[in-house]
Amino acid sequence: MSSFLEKYWLIIAAVLVVSLITGIVFLIVRLSQLQPIEISLQDSPVLASSGEIYVGGAVARPGIYPVKGDDTLSSIIESAGVAANADLEKIKIYVPLKDQLVQPQKVNINRAEAWLLRALPNIGEGKATAIIDYRNKNGPFRNIDDLLKIEGFGSSIMEKIRGYVCVED
Repeated sequence: MSSFLEKYWLIIAAVLVVSLITGIVFLIVRLSQLQPIEISLQDSPVLASSGEIYVGGAVARPGIYPVKGDDTLSSIIESAGVAANADLEKIKIYVPLKDQLVQPQKVNINRAEAWLLRALPNIGEGKATAIIDYRNKNGPFRNIDDLLKIEGFGSSIMEKIRGYVCVED
């Protein structure tokens, strides 16, 4: 066997060198044909510079939130207080048509905190506290007209808030 290698070592070395050079040339040609791929990441769309967005579902504080130019969907959802069992993989976004009437958010007077009650027309700190005190003393409201039983509530205030309040368990 050693006599075979001694005879043909030059041929074997030449074949190996030619194979190596051929492989390098093939690799260089192949790499030079590849064009660079441009990857562009799109910025997420920016919400309108001002406006409102309704957040509902599995959040602690559902409601209408003001939108500023630098707000993100994540920051708005965080403001609403995501519930522990919320599925953030399935967020629904509904955008109404320009002329479409959107029903106003209704405040459940059996559950609303004072800050939310104060957001109602003609309801200040005193009336919000009176609603909560009445609810704590007499139990949940059966209908929105039960508000008339609270001192300081008249038909004029009821007409202003009627479309904004509801009674739910």
